[in-house]
Amino acid sequence: MRIILAQPRGFCAGVVRAVEIVEKAIERFGAPVYVRHEIVHNRHVVDSLKAKGAHFVEELDEVPAGAVTVFSAHGVARSVEQEADRRSLPVLDATCPLVSKVHSEGRRYIAQGRTLVMIGHAGHPEVVGTLGQVDGEVHLVASVADVEALEIAADRPMAYVTQTTLSVDDTRAIIEALRSRFHDIQGPDTRDICYATQNRQVAVRELARRADVVLVVGAANSSNSNRLREIGAEGGKPCHLIPDAGALRRAWFEGAGTIGITAGASAPESLVQDVVAQIAAWWPGTEVSTLPGIVEDVQFKLPAALADERPSAAA
Repeated sequence: MRIILAQPRGFCAGVVRAVEIVEKAIERFGAPVYVRHEIVHNRHVVDSLKAKGAHFVEELDEVPAGAVTVFSAHGVARSVEQEADRRSLPVLDATCPLVSKVHSEGRRYIAQGRTLVMIGHAGHPEVVGTLGQVDGEVHLVASVADVEALEIAADRPMAYVTQTTLSVDDTRAIIEALRSRFHDIQGPDTRDICYATQNRQVAVRELARRADVVLVVGAANSSNSNRLREIGAEGGKPCHLIPDAGALRRAWFEGAGTIGITAGASAPESLVQDVVAQIAAWWPGTEVSTLPGIVEDVQFKLPAALADERPSAAA
């Protein structure tokens, strides 16, 4: 048996920053530290932080007065920020800087008098946060059909932004539909989808060309992990999204000679190595190699309250 690991895979800079914010907050301020929503969509990461003293809540009314509070990497609506301010909660914002960039772009387009369209999935925390950061008329679309169903005049000044974790190909088709439908529309191209999402999608597409079976390590509620599984399956190969090695089924690999493995942006490398170890236990002598690919060296700065905890890094 051969295993090929995707490059890049796993944690992105935004996730590294978010997890580090929680860990540093616990070290500096002591446990418990309260985190609104899962800091990232991965149960193993959440459980690890719980063990260190993080308490995860869905709403701020679950946070005791004066408790250190962390906003998740997905971002929050202005109403959440205002509630935290009203209650004088000490807040550390772990919103990914690339998500914050989308918030800023949306507000800028609205300030120009444009009607905004957001490309994304209803109910996803990033989408909920972005919609709540923009004052003005905003329409959410998730498909070309949604674009066609918009009851907006073709000559109205329009703009669009995108959820950062979507499929590049799907988003491109929706952007093309928007540009065909509206005469005066502004917005970024697929570059607005984060670098880590794009890099992992390119890598899994190449992985699917070389492997007989593809595994994506990631959570079922992780948008970027689900997109990786979809892209892996597009190559016509069996592709399975698994949370950890415990979900592996040996029957998946009958007749296979090469297994490709990648991981979503919120899945730690330890989970990938657990999967490799299980496969190697089934097939002793398994060869492991890494697909040539982009080596990411992006780092994002910590919030000012924690910044002196590590050397300054360029965003």
